[in-house]
Amino acid sequence: MDTCKYPCLGAIIGDTIGSVYEFNNIKTTDFQPLFGKFAEYTDDSIMTIAVADWIANTNRSQEELEDRMVYWAKHFICPMGGYGGGFRIWLFHPERLRDYKGNLFGDGKRHPYNSWGNGSAMRASACGWTANSLEEALNLGKQSAEITHNHPEGIKGAQAIAAAIYMARHGNSKESIRAYIEQTFGYDLQHTCDEIRPTYDWEASCQGTVPPAFIAFFDSHDFEESIRLAVSLGGDTDTLACITGGIAQAYYKDIPEEIIDEMRTRLPKEFWNVMEKLGQ
Repeated sequence: MDTCKYPCLGAIIGDTIGSVYEFNNIKTTDFQPLFGKFAEYTDDSIMTIAVADWIANTNRSQEELEDRMVYWAKHFICPMGGYGGGFRIWLFHPERLRDYKGNLFGDGKRHPYNSWGNGSAMRASACGWTANSLEEALNLGKQSAEITHNHPEGIKGAQAIAAAIYMARHGNSKESIRAYIEQTFGYDLQHTCDEIRPTYDWEASCQGTVPPAFIAFFDSHDFEESIRLAVSLGGDTDTLACITGGIAQAYYKDIPEEIIDEMRTRLPKEFWNVMEKLGQ
């Protein structure tokens, strides 16, 4: 099925499929069924939708982005896996928020806290789906990240995903995408999943998550295989597969109907409404 009607769906599918393996890594692509019995969308999907909701509106201020992130987090509480410690405080207890040196901000407001975590990359797919130029994709990726993840690596991770999705949407080859990402962001993408799988372990950083997610995409031949490869690497599987799935959807422009049907039973209607609005 042509999935341009549902931007970000690939990211949410990856997150959902990878959710059951985050703390139970399997290191193989041969897992059955594709959707585990307890597979659910996680915080990755909720924040993907929050950013999509922000981009779908004409007011793309940082204040509006903060509002959307807090709104979606409060309306879909206790996601599988939960939020990272610093981000959870940012969302729900800004009065406790500290800077990267450990100093309490103390004013009760939400501030960026210099995070380089992979949360900025996993929520950035909408930035690439709606941009009208590569420059706009980079700018939206930066905006979506720096409200929390204003460390250079946090910003870089989000921009790389936004840029790759924009390029994939516009027909760039895998090799041209690989070359651009390597040259622009300095990631080493000259490996295969088979090479990195044996030693790859848990990584919460952008710099440790984004490259393997790209490699899973580059090694794949279709959307489903990209998700299976991402999960097979181990580590933070829901986030890896979320990032990979976002790029793979834009590149392959097709997700099997049976996978979409499965997602219709697992996602709230509010998620579909945002994706449809973004795709108009």
